[in-house]
Amino acid sequence: MIDRRAAGRRLGLRLRSRFGTRPDRDDVVVLGVARGGVPVAAAVAIELGAPLDVVLVRKLGVAPRPEVTVGAIGEGGVRVVNNGLSRSMRVSEGDMKVAETRERLELDRRATRLRGDRPPRELLGRTAIVVDDGIATGATARAACAIARRRGASQVVLAALAAPDGWEEWMADAADEYLALETVDSVLAISRLCEEFGQTTDDEVVELLDSTRPGAGEIDEDVEIDLGSVRLGGHLAMPADHSGIVVFAHGSGSSRHSPRNTYVAAELRKAGLATLLFDLLTFGEESDRRNVFDIDLLAGRLVEATKWLEGRPEVAGSRIGYFGASTGAAAALAAAADPSVDISAVVSRGGRPDLAGTKLPLVRAPTLLIVGGDDHSVLELNRQAAAMMECPSRLWVVPGATHLFAEPGALQSVAELARAWFADHLIGVDGRR
Repeated sequence: MIDRRAAGRRLGLRLRSRFGTRPDRDDVVVLGVARGGVPVAAAVAIELGAPLDVVLVRKLGVAPRPEVTVGAIGEGGVRVVNNGLSRSMRVSEGDMKVAETRERLELDRRATRLRGDRPPRELLGRTAIVVDDGIATGATARAACAIARRRGASQVVLAALAAPDGWEEWMADAADEYLALETVDSVLAISRLCEEFGQTTDDEVVELLDSTRPGAGEIDEDVEIDLGSVRLGGHLAMPADHSGIVVFAHGSGSSRHSPRNTYVAAELRKAGLATLLFDLLTFGEESDRRNVFDIDLLAGRLVEATKWLEGRPEVAGSRIGYFGASTGAAAALAAAADPSVDISAVVSRGGRPDLAGTKLPLVRAPTLLIVGGDDHSVLELNRQAAAMMECPSRLWVVPGATHLFAEPGALQSVAELARAWFADHLIGVDGRR
């Protein structure tokens, strides 16, 4: 191996055979373990066509042998400790706290230096490929994987240039998949390899992250929607030159983390559409099942969230659409009928438009109702609702699909139909907003 980047390209080619490559993908995020793993991760990200981010961890060493790693800490309060080793070294809880306090200060310093104003990449529902130059004790790698899981990654892959023989077994369930470019017979060999590569500086890490930074005007952030009486969590993603924005209304028993909605949202962003996914109810409200089916309450939340969105300067002049699933579709239609908001299009996935009741004839936005062909009872309810609607509408049946569109290709069909509908009504056939 010549240097980290050259070795990273080789590792990236191995991962490419597993995950493929495509431009501007958003199903995979590559996380470089700071600092030495970042040059490797940058090369991997290029090979996969995936975004790059840094994951911050620090080793824990305690007196009288601070060079021995007894654990690691990471962002978001992650803490990993080798209990067997700490017991054999007779490490007290007080010594551990001293070490952790010291390393937390350094972790915060590095976060400020390396991230700056750059928010962490969104991992929810995505595959996180955690990349390090070498796996020695595994403590920092475990902490890095724990950070990825805590941030919502659906799958965690741990990849390294080198690792000891049998490392997949003693790493246990830290990751879902493991890949090392080379395996060696001792931890000492890993340390020597990393020393040969030389130290990676903070400036090098910042340069690599800046080179993959989103374009000016792009937004990808968690938000808090203040409705006065309640605050609702959400996630706003806006391409640099977005052409309209779609607000998602999730179904009963779900949230802004719905994997089906996040998938559809990702597909819409590929068409240049911004997306807002947010929780219609607070955690406490969800425990009362009456709230889940209170369409007036849900629609009211959707209307107020839309007004909050319209107040953001990045949204000024953009057309807004609603995407609703199950009971969320009823809320979307009821909200679209509210004269205080101007909604340009609605898409319902496996929706219950019948629950919108007398609001249906008041909807003016062009509406697409998507239903699975094998979701018989809901299909009939959508047929009845379509007959009541006076706006331009279409009922599209996906053959062989059931209520959750879990069949192969079914959800992809939903995403393609939604993307085409919103492109027509939010962007327009001539490309104008």
